[in-house]
Amino acid sequence: MGSSVQRSALLLCGDYMEAYETIVPLYILQSFGVSVHCVSPDRTAGERCVMAAHDFTGLELYTELVVDQLTLNYSFDDVTPDSYDVIIIPGGRFTEILSADERCVDLVARFAELKKLIFTSCHSQVMLMAAGALAGGVKCTAFESMKPLIELSGGAWWQQPGIRSMFEITDCVRDGNLVSMVGWPTLGHGVRVLLECLGGQVSSLEENQASVLFLIGDYVEDYGINVPFRALQALGCKVDAVTPNKKKGEMCATLVYDLEEGRQLPAEKRGHNFLVTASWDDVCVDDYGCVVVPGGRSPELLVMNPKAVALVKKDKVFAAIGQGKLLLAATGVLKWKGMKVMVKVAEGEVVVSKGCVTDGKLVTAASASDLPAFLSGLSTALGVSVMF
Repeated sequence: MGSSVQRSALLLCGDYMEAYETIVPLYILQSFGVSVHCVSPDRTAGERCVMAAHDFTGLELYTELVVDQLTLNYSFDDVTPDSYDVIIIPGGRFTEILSADERCVDLVARFAELKKLIFTSCHSQVMLMAAGALAGGVKCTAFESMKPLIELSGGAWWQQPGIRSMFEITDCVRDGNLVSMVGWPTLGHGVRVLLECLGGQVSSLEENQASVLFLIGDYVEDYGINVPFRALQALGCKVDAVTPNKKKGEMCATLVYDLEEGRQLPAEKRGHNFLVTASWDDVCVDDYGCVVVPGGRSPELLVMNPKAVALVKKDKVFAAIGQGKLLLAATGVLKWKGMKVMVKVAEGEVVVSKGCVTDGKLVTAASASDLPAFLSGLSTALGVSVMF
């Protein structure tokens, strides 16, 4: 994953920012060696911002669910725009406050003045409006309620044609140094564009497109499925997600683990819904070169399903995060030459010094916080790399 050029990104944060639109680009960029500073006005390194999941739960408008917190790793007052290649602004209600903060507006305006990349999603396009970056008919997309404001600010509204539902949207729009997305459903393509804008070149050691199958179920860990799924989409891989009892187009509930102060264990909180992309009965494991089992509680369902256990084959790349390693015990993967793994089960050799371990075609990670290292190890196992 080494790069000849060091890239750096600034992630502008605030309370109730969209968790998915924060964590996905953060972890993917870190996995490919990009330095990311997470900052928020009036907060310093080590302080935290609350994150929320925004999704449709059967009501007329999306629901906001508080999930967990992000620890900032840099202080806002120390930011120098000239030092970064891109500023990333996730969606969420925090942008309403930041759009009235002269320091934040001036920061975005400075990035625009320097012709540096500005990456926005969902509602964070309000920062472009406040900074005057849309004047002159700049093409921009966002959550559809933002259309009147984009046009009032001098921007040209863009929407992917032929779309009946927000969840069908896969594209984003780039106009000069501005990249905008409607929201987290488009992150696979959005991150691909982000990498390309930063000069990233995706290459593969294999002639054929890498294909990856995710085994999930209700209460799969939110970041554990969403981050690698979108990352592999961005890398051009064929990616599917299946669960034993649901068909293509149905939803799986996800959860986020939040270690609240004073608690012995993290709290389980409802995350985004995840769309199943293939029907269980139609899946042929021979069509995929890799099987990934994210964490959460869904692996408890999978280990009780003989077909799920049978999907894990010795000649394929196998990757697991957190409780996803339960399938290792059920399949006997750990008996393959005493493989190293981040969990003490069966005959595997325990490795506690790292959050992620790769041993041949086996890639395991301890938790969702180890996803940058996990993505790096998984992409290497698949023969896919990104160079800047």
